[in-house]
Amino acid sequence: MPAHSTIPVTGEAAPSRGRFANTGNGPSLQPLDIGHAGYMALVDADTAFWALVRKDKLADTLAGGPLLQRYRGKSARFAEEMRLLRFGLKPSAVYFNPTERCNLNCRYCYIPEPMRRHGEHMSEAKLLEALRRLRTYFKTTVPDGRKPQIVFHGAEPLLNRHAVFAGIEAFGKDFRFGVQTNATLLDDSAIGFLTARNVSIGLSLDGPVATVADRTRANWGGEGVFGQVVAAMRRLRGYHAWSVIATITDQNLKSLTRLVEFFHRHEAPTCMLNILRCTLPPSRKVKPGDAIAARHFVAALDRTFELYRETGRRLPVANFANILLAILAPTARRLMCDISPCGGGRCFFAVAPNGDMFPCSEFIGLPEFRGGNLFSDDIANVIESRPFRLVTDRKVEDIAPCDRCAIRHFCGSPCPAEAHEMNGGMHRTGAFCEFYEEQVRYALRLIADDKHQAYLWENWDAGAETTFKLAL
Repeated sequence: MPAHSTIPVTGEAAPSRGRFANTGNGPSLQPLDIGHAGYMALVDADTAFWALVRKDKLADTLAGGPLLQRYRGKSARFAEEMRLLRFGLKPSAVYFNPTERCNLNCRYCYIPEPMRRHGEHMSEAKLLEALRRLRTYFKTTVPDGRKPQIVFHGAEPLLNRHAVFAGIEAFGKDFRFGVQTNATLLDDSAIGFLTARNVSIGLSLDGPVATVADRTRANWGGEGVFGQVVAAMRRLRGYHAWSVIATITDQNLKSLTRLVEFFHRHEAPTCMLNILRCTLPPSRKVKPGDAIAARHFVAALDRTFELYRETGRRLPVANFANILLAILAPTARRLMCDISPCGGGRCFFAVAPNGDMFPCSEFIGLPEFRGGNLFSDDIANVIESRPFRLVTDRKVEDIAPCDRCAIRHFCGSPCPAEAHEMNGGMHRTGAFCEFYEEQVRYALRLIADDKHQAYLWENWDAGAETTFKLAL
């Protein structure tokens, strides 16, 4: 896991051909205003090399000097790291939907309503067969000594609890398991079973009070489930492998700061504040604007830092922490939505209850992205199918204006499903370009002020190697 130093110069590098910047004979470093009083960023957009340079030294740095000299010496290694990250990884995880049904009717769900109302469960026998097939496949893609990951995902996986638990019991030695649930069926018995087997548990909650959370997450009768989720959070307190996800919409923006306070108070080990995905039309009705979403998101991140200073206990916001890792140590990323190509069909794929395979769960409601079937097709062939290649061949270099953007490898122009359905094609941008841009600027400001460690997991850099460090 190569890592890079922080202040004032650090980054990933591309091959250089000569001595001078921005002349065609050397690396093209783009100045980026990060909104900091003392520092500017310099970025080589091709491979995400970046440096924080004092503003009073910017001109000298661009004209040549120690930065460019050191940059040339490391460039080949950094370029190869980025190539492998983008194009050399193989699948190691599955988002496994054991049922199409859900007992909630969330306003932004990416699964079509008819499927959630009337869909099918996967039988226990089929689920066990699916896990056997996946175990065999992953022996060809995952190194010895490492376990692939299965995340039982939704719709609501605990509606098919018997089959899910049978799979976890039978294959606990073969996979790392996780369950993403709305918590309405997460009773003491279920928690006991899952925690005893070290299963990761993800909950969903969009607000710190019922009046906010229930605006977007309610059952088919319109009743919210805030109380049930909070009860599950209380029962999980002290368990190391649980988290909570909030989806950012125009319905909860003003509550994000209170929401991280709420998560921190309930001792959530980690959380996610995920910006809305606009893949299906109903979700677009609660789409926030980029600028206001970024403002409230950054305010919530600021509050997590204050809480850390007050208590000594971190609350990593995993999706933002991943942006920090994309800058500090690109190959240490834990999520693959903010790299191009994204992880869909490349690092992971999704399985529907009938065995149909899709590049990502976001595509399950889009039949044209069905690449094949787990029970009837060779998995390796499905990975190379045209529907999968539509996703895995999507690169920021082919998308305008991403092809000219300095931070394109910190953002990745997400999300392909969203871009295709909302904006008309794989080579279009997603829904929140400016939101991601501000995240990167904010992350670089934190690094400049040496605050970034408070936003990351404990010991995130264990085993990391510093490959570039230069103080100017």
